[in-house]
Amino acid sequence: MQLARVTGTLVASTKVPGLEGVKLLIIQPLDRQLRPQGTAVVAADAVHMAGPGELVYFVAAREAAQALDDTFVPVDHAIVGIVDALTELSGAGDQT
Repeated sequence: MQLARVTGTLVASTKVPGLEGVKLLIIQPLDRQLRPQGTAVVAADAVHMAGPGELVYFVAAREAAQALDDTFVPVDHAIVGIVDALTELSGAGDQT
């Protein structure tokens, strides 16, 4: 799982069977300091509640399709949670 910020929505007039009713959102992956990392991607909203500006976590590859009701849909990324609070423990990121 990786953190991302929802930056927008994508509207598709036609979708493959199994993706009808699934909201597609544009998300920007983030690093540990919540800075943008890489390029923005389109993700299916598996929680049915995410919206622009929210901090979310997402999965990629086969796990993305598994997060949806129809597990055989062609998606590369899926939002699987909305972050309510984020706390990093002191020393948790240190390597010895």
